Amino acid sequence: MLRMFALQSGWMILGATLLLAQPAMAAQGKYPDAVASDPAKLGWMVGSPPPADKQLRFDDGSYFRFPAMRWSVANFRQLMPTVNIPRGLGNAQPLVQAEDAAIDQLTFMPTGADKPMSWEASLLANYTDAIVVLHKGKVVYERYFGVMSPTAQHGVMSVTKTFVGTLAATLVAEGKLNDSKTVSHYVPELKQSAFGSATVRQLMDMTTGIRFSEDYADPNAEVWAHAAAGNPLPKPADYKGPRSYYEFLQTVKPEGKHGEAFHYRTANTDALGWVLARVTGKSVAQLLSERIWSRLGAEQDAYMSVDSTGTPFAGGGLNTGIRDLARFGEMIRNDGRANGKQIIPLKAVQDIRAGGKQSDFAKAGYQQLKNWSYRNMWWVTHNAHGAFMARGVHGQALYIDPKAGMVIARFGSHPVAGNAANDATSLPAYQALAEYLLQR
Repeated sequence: MLRMFALQSGWMILGATLLLAQPAMAAQGKYPDAVASDPAKLGWMVGSPPPADKQLRFDDGSYFRFPAMRWSVANFRQLMPTVNIPRGLGNAQPLVQAEDAAIDQLTFMPTGADKPMSWEASLLANYTDAIVVLHKGKVVYERYFGVMSPTAQHGVMSVTKTFVGTLAATLVAEGKLNDSKTVSHYVPELKQSAFGSATVRQLMDMTTGIRFSEDYADPNAEVWAHAAAGNPLPKPADYKGPRSYYEFLQTVKPEGKHGEAFHYRTANTDALGWVLARVTGKSVAQLLSERIWSRLGAEQDAYMSVDSTGTPFAGGGLNTGIRDLARFGEMIRNDGRANGKQIIPLKAVQDIRAGGKQSDFAKAGYQQLKNWSYRNMWWVTHNAHGAFMARGVHGQALYIDPKAGMVIARFGSHPVAGNAANDATSLPAYQALAEYLLQR
């Protein structure tokens, strides 16, 4: 029962979670390709009302079955309760267009492949929904697919975590949050949970020792209890579990020791969101609007999904326009400055770029991310360009290459949730584009 109820919150689970070892079940032969699954061509939710076989619903989980989810990721606000993240009343910061048509024909060698692939082909291979590339602040590439457009918004899934981690790093740099304090120092309600004895820094870098399985094949895995708690729909009459994200966090049990290894677990970000709310007296959504979105020169408001008590889903509930996600990346590339303002303290940006302990990260076993680390909920490559990124399931990405002066914002709806399914083509493509832009 718990698993079935939680499945109604499918996007909350999948959008929150980066699967560690999900096989790269490439779409070849198993799923319709990007052209055949194009949500605009399939006509989901078109009509007044749509035909019965084209209707998607939140309450029965139909909205997140592939290929229907290719429509849903760009229309979450129509399906579930959300809270707005205002952009403020100022003018949008202009993005100068300087498109380079040659990028489509740029070639690279996918990891493990024996023949090259073009940049243009990689976008279809990865079920790209929208992508914007900035080079030194100018738009050199911008494409939209399916139901996406410059004015549409899309779920960023676990890229949400990076925003929450950046907010925490900001408060630490400003001296308003002490990352060496325990979580229970700020949130006494978590004292008896596994989070209580962890430090805020261990939350920020996901080195907590908590029992939180994200094995979807196990109906008793904690991820299902987490999703059921956050499901905003009325609970079944016989439901006895936690009824909100905050209630769920208080039930998390210890497993292992804090500070010994990196473990990617969505519950860490929800706990960090609670810490931020307690420190500032504002929800994550309010904080994101006041500290970043309203100062960024964004074109659109953003929004976040919420649980039944209105708590924003810090682990994966953010939705934005692709151009605004690129603006956020450009601000980070420019040492926290945008729109004539220092939005994120330089100290916080430097801490993000430095990365975390590679030895801690190595214990997680990411085969395609050798020598990477995790810091402030950013993924740091430690490559020669000093690149770092935000990552979300089904292909969401924000990739920043300081040496090349490049920012890539990408939305996707790959049928396989884990990034292992697209890293082999995405990461080499990003590197190839960086090398090309360095020569301009």
